[in-house]
Amino acid sequence: MLTKEQKKNYISEMTTQFENSKAVMVTHYQGLTMTQLDELRAKMREHGIIFKITKNRITKLALEKTKCKDLSDLFTGPTAVAFGEDAIMSARILSKFAKDNENLKLIGGIMDNEVLDQAGVQNVASLPTLDEARANIVGILNAPASKLVSILLAYSEKMSSLSAENSETQPKE
Repeated sequence: MLTKEQKKNYISEMTTQFENSKAVMVTHYQGLTMTQLDELRAKMREHGIIFKITKNRITKLALEKTKCKDLSDLFTGPTAVAFGEDAIMSARILSKFAKDNENLKLIGGIMDNEVLDQAGVQNVASLPTLDEARANIVGILNAPASKLVSILLAYSEKMSSLSAENSETQPKE
């Protein structure tokens, strides 16, 4: 049992996390062992994501004052929340872990101010991360430049071979 002071601190901490996180993913974890939960937390922590088991009734009180208040209905049963800055990475890690461990269920979440259902979280998990998108753009931009360079090199090689042939075919004086 939490004391009144501990409840106030919990509500304050959760309110702050809901307000300051760009991505909030809600899961059910019933049936996961402590070892599995620790493994998931470690994976999430590597990417700056906090994975926290919640107290539903008190968490709903914290949600009332935040941009995430629409998630209140998701807090039933054994619930855990992932707080982070990168919705794609949060959704990816949770989705991959859920595939390997059927006891973890993705219920929904919020990305910036958009509420996501279970299918929405799966869609976000399939998106490329910002770094992957940047790499793709650089690859697309690099391709025409490398083709242009190869065309110019081929042209200059052809010109040099033609000039060499011309000098051989002309009579020497």
